[in-house]
Amino acid sequence: MHLTSPIKLCALLASLVAPNTALAQDIDLTGKISVELNAADPVADSAPQACTLSFFITNGMEHTLDSLVVETVLFDAAGKVDRLTLFDFGALPTARPRVRQFAVPNLACDNIGRILINGVQNCAGGTADNASCGDALLPSSRTNIEVIG
Repeated sequence: MHLTSPIKLCALLASLVAPNTALAQDIDLTGKISVELNAADPVADSAPQACTLSFFITNGMEHTLDSLVVETVLFDAAGKVDRLTLFDFGALPTARPRVRQFAVPNLACDNIGRILINGVQNCAGGTADNASCGDALLPSSRTNIEVIG
């Protein structure tokens, strides 16, 4: 491939190193629950190490969710299961983005390789149930940590 300008080269490099994400405004979220890992930041002055995971969530379902709790599996950088935990995203109004943060103790952010949303532990609101919320989940990441589900 012949690149004729620095702009094309920068665009190519950005496409190769950027996480595979799409901005929420570029996707039709009707009937979906977008769960984006937006940031992973070390907890300052914590001993032992801890990592704060920040999620950007948008409920595109028909009704406000009174509760959304997901079972997640955190994998280390080598791909080994580190832990299984629950993240309680709380109430999620329809079409109004929310940010939720979770401090994960005894884990350095740079040692998290992947997060698997293993299932929905609790989902309530309107006609929603665990199965419909599980089907509606749309995981993504704006970090170098892959989020799947």
